[in-house]
Amino acid sequence: MPGIDPQSTDQIPGDLVATFRTHLLDWWVHQHRDLPWRHTRDPYRILISEVMLQQTQVDRVIPYYHEWLETFPTVEALAAAPVAEVIRRWKGLGYNRRAVNLQRSAQAVVAMGGEFPRTVEELLALPGIGPYTAGAIACFAFEQDVPFFDTNMRRVLHRVIIGSDVPKPVVSDRRITELAAQMLPPGEGWVWNQALIEFGALQCTARKPLCVICPLQAECRARPTIHADIAAAGRKRGGTGEVFETTNRYFRGRVVDALREDASLTLQELGPKVKADFSSEDGAWLYGVVQGLARDGLARIAEPAAPYTISEETLPEITVTLPE
Repeated sequence: MPGIDPQSTDQIPGDLVATFRTHLLDWWVHQHRDLPWRHTRDPYRILISEVMLQQTQVDRVIPYYHEWLETFPTVEALAAAPVAEVIRRWKGLGYNRRAVNLQRSAQAVVAMGGEFPRTVEELLALPGIGPYTAGAIACFAFEQDVPFFDTNMRRVLHRVIIGSDVPKPVVSDRRITELAAQMLPPGEGWVWNQALIEFGALQCTARKPLCVICPLQAECRARPTIHADIAAAGRKRGGTGEVFETTNRYFRGRVVDALREDASLTLQELGPKVKADFSSEDGAWLYGVVQGLARDGLARIAEPAAPYTISEETLPEITVTLPE
């Protein structure tokens, strides 16, 4: 089935809209998972779940979601908590900056009287909130018919309406937003967007789409080539990627984990906890990692009063802690 011209702004054919909606919503009824954040319309809980689900798999998020709400049951509780405690409670979820941004959003809501904004435009003004999270809160908390998309939703829309998204998408985010808006069934925004997310997570996955049992196979523009495209992309990708344990993000996480265990550490104490073969020659590198964390609100540096230069021979008595 030929796809829609990627450069075109034409409306999606009406028959495709109707069958796409019918088949996807029927699939949702029979296949969706029972997830805790789907039982609430509390914008605070929706915010927590959406931030946790960024870059973290659903099965891992569920226990953290419950534990977080036991510790910080309301937006006011999170806003008032010590930053160090917020970071400690985020342990295991990764991307620690999300915890700091989450608290900053909570503090902004409390500063507005404790009531969450209801529109996408107002939600985007909260610290750390992007278009997807703003749309998710407006839709899943306030049941507004708003178009938005994450990676899973983009994949489904692109493949069914446009065609293969491998090795890369061929339409812009703006065009995907237009397609999402055209497909959205009036009055059914909550269930439709949940279904798109779920279908991308379980059925139309990035590397192993279940095309043989897909209820949208007759309509899908990507079906004829998607498996061959994925296989070809895998061969080109090879195994030359960067090893995670050598990346800056890995060592940032190691620093934060060390500070979760020990409230205050000097650079000399911190080094071996972060890097097994740490030596004084790594001092300037470690200090750079810590400075980056401090800029992001994930660490605090207690520096000596006198000016100094970190050299390969000596490390000044710099103490690092979690923020207060």
